[in-house]
Amino acid sequence: MMKSIKIAMMLVVAFVLIIGVSKPTYATTSINEKLGVPILVLGANLSDAQKNEVRELLNVKNDETVEEYTITGDDAAKYINGNPDARMFSSAKIVREEEGAGLTINIETPDNITEVTSEMYANALLTAGVENATVDVASPVKVSGHSALTGIYKAYDVQGVELDKERMELANEELGVATDLAKKDGLSQEKVSELLTEIKKDIAEQNPATKEEVQQIVEDQLSKLNISLSEADRQMLIDLFNKMRDLNIDFDKVKNQLEDLTNTIKDKVDELGLDEGFWTKVANFFSEFFQALSNFFKGLFN
Repeated sequence: MMKSIKIAMMLVVAFVLIIGVSKPTYATTSINEKLGVPILVLGANLSDAQKNEVRELLNVKNDETVEEYTITGDDAAKYINGNPDARMFSSAKIVREEEGAGLTINIETPDNITEVTSEMYANALLTAGVENATVDVASPVKVSGHSALTGIYKAYDVQGVELDKERMELANEELGVATDLAKKDGLSQEKVSELLTEIKKDIAEQNPATKEEVQQIVEDQLSKLNISLSEADRQMLIDLFNKMRDLNIDFDKVKNQLEDLTNTIKDKVDELGLDEGFWTKVANFFSEFFQALSNFFKGLFN
């Protein structure tokens, strides 16, 4: 009997731990009186119910704590030379931060943002000239995630921060290149993000003066990261970064943010390397747990 009581106590403790781990935490929306209130940009094609869902996902509980705008296909045409008839679903909340804070990107609905990762957003935003901000992205339906960039640009525009349109268009092109490469066999989203980040760091350090020097940087990083691409994909990368060179984008200004991004990506890669074993252990634990629970109750009634 004492053995059964001990087992029961262990099971109770396990349940308490499970409940404690799974209990969600909620951040509060804070107003920065120096930099302005957060900006909430909602996709124009969301229904009223979906907009409310996004507000909840992005922890917007009081309309007075944010400035809210809608992003349309016309905005896509304005900011990234996109299709004015585009349907907009992915939405974002943008909080400007103090100088040196860096970029923090949170995808609140990872199952519904199917192609763009937080690291891809960060890379593209640094290209566009967006620094020092916390950006939360969400969508109530499955989307690629590209249109959220338009909303972020609009948020800066309404706050009076002028971003260079050519850089915004190039950032959108970069995001397209990133998502295209991530669909290739043998390339993960994390590996693509690592490649783009490392190339930018080399550009910051080497300041290439010619397209040939850009090509050498791209080739060196492909070799270093052991990434094999077709000639067409290699050329796509070279053309992209040569445009960055032509626009004189100074990545040396955001070297620390690029370094932080590199560390984040490497941490994710390491985690992915452990995923299979970790989830196997989790599955085995719960299998054994519920088997023990079943045996315990059988013992009580037999």
